[in-house]
Amino acid sequence: MMGKLSYLFCICLTLSSVAVWAIELRPDLDSGPVAYEFHWLVNDPHTGDIKSQKETRKDDKVVGQYTLIDSDGYLRTVDYTADDHSGFNALVRREPTDIKIPQPSPEPKKLIAAKLLTPLTPLVHYAPKAILKSAEPSEGNYVSVSGPTAQYKY
Repeated sequence: MMGKLSYLFCICLTLSSVAVWAIELRPDLDSGPVAYEFHWLVNDPHTGDIKSQKETRKDDKVVGQYTLIDSDGYLRTVDYTADDHSGFNALVRREPTDIKIPQPSPEPKKLIAAKLLTPLTPLVHYAPKAILKSAEPSEGNYVSVSGPTAQYKY
């Protein structure tokens, strides 16, 4: 009984030391003030892909805007801010535009096969059938497959 109790005590001691070691917290590194600014723009009239974004961050406050042309031709503009106090807030506006988005054609194009001037050559050539002298193959001329291995005997 005493042996089982000491064994259980050792296991509990080991688990508690692992648990204490696993929850050791390290202080956050203060990397100083954070600031960035970026913007980008795509304007592809062939596909109708028109969009842009700009964003600025100073410390913990982010301010930005992105725009895009929806599939119905409306301009969607989203102005957003994010900070520790208010969280993420966005104001979305949709305005009609005169931009026409290219739509796929409703019916598929018909493909017409061209007449070939030269005859097609077969892609697969077959070997002639083997001529067997007897109905049963002679011993040693077989292929045996069993499981993942193969045995070849000629």
